[in-house]
Amino acid sequence: MRKLQMVDLKSQYDKIKSTVDASIQEVLDTTTYINGPKVHEFQKSLEEYLGVKHVIPCANGTDALQIAMMGLGLQSGDEVITADFTFAATVEVIALLQLTPVLVDVDMVNMNISIEAIKKAITPKTKAIVPVHLFGRAANMEAIMQIANEHNLFVIEDNAQAIGANCRFSDGTKKKAGTIGHVGATSFFPSKNLGCYGDGGAIFTNDDALAHTIRGIVNHGMYVRYHHDVVGVNSRLDSIQAAVLNAKLPLLDSYNAARQNAARSYSKAFEGHKNIIAPTICAICDCHVFHQYTLRIIDADRNALMDHLQSKGIPCAIYYPIPLHAQKAYADVRYKEEDFPVTNQLVKEVISLPMHTELDTEQIKFITDSVLEFFN
Repeated sequence: MRKLQMVDLKSQYDKIKSTVDASIQEVLDTTTYINGPKVHEFQKSLEEYLGVKHVIPCANGTDALQIAMMGLGLQSGDEVITADFTFAATVEVIALLQLTPVLVDVDMVNMNISIEAIKKAITPKTKAIVPVHLFGRAANMEAIMQIANEHNLFVIEDNAQAIGANCRFSDGTKKKAGTIGHVGATSFFPSKNLGCYGDGGAIFTNDDALAHTIRGIVNHGMYVRYHHDVVGVNSRLDSIQAAVLNAKLPLLDSYNAARQNAARSYSKAFEGHKNIIAPTICAICDCHVFHQYTLRIIDADRNALMDHLQSKGIPCAIYYPIPLHAQKAYADVRYKEEDFPVTNQLVKEVISLPMHTELDTEQIKFITDSVLEFFN
């Protein structure tokens, strides 16, 4: 059996080595390292894949979130609602821009931001909602957009973990996660479903004026060289990373399908177990692209399970061990523990198993057998 890894980028690379290497070599041959043809090629290809008018590549996923908020013209003190159970980057950029983060609880079933919690958190100062498509599962964007429209709020989708996932609407239509709100942001960190070989990110929008503003922000506020029309930053996707992404984008659907198939195998093995709540997988399964495969461990010692798996050479992780409202950097007297019952429960129960495109039947059986062995 091949060595188990949380994410097996080497095996993935070996299968696409010739394509990736040739794409990178083009950049080296032309020396167009910044804003070169590969960047523009990737931008156009991703726009077509997502069905969105504008993709603006940038340096990383955190920048993508920050720049999206800058483009909307939010002002110091404006309240921005987001989920308590997620990675810190989501709330980090809100605080950096001197906006007021408003953390709310998540839904127990899908671990995404709670619709009812959003409704309760809205005040006259609320200006935006940032749903996170956590672990690869699309949030309830239909309900979120309805709330936003009723209260005249911006929606900024944090799509760092769910590129390629579909959001389905009650009228039967579907759209790609990240393209439904006023603006979306994603990360191309190497372990993402669509990852480069360094840092990278992108911003999505169907708003022409917003796209124009954002294109200036990512490049020092310039539209014409040395003419700074808006306050900007230096956040550009370099051409070598774009070359990698160009090679991998045509494979994204197959990569996501491989993750979904691995998730089905995992969940089938755990079906009906009294101590394990596995992710729900619908028949179509296009609303969840399994950036992570995360279990909830009930009435058992989650940390002891983690030790057991690691003793057998099985990597695993806890995403996330501390709620954002309990982090020193984001603590606030406004937050009461009773406002976060789901998040406070999840941080004690969740454990993520290896999830990537290269998992094989032998590996999955060894992992699932080892999990079940712990309970027996």
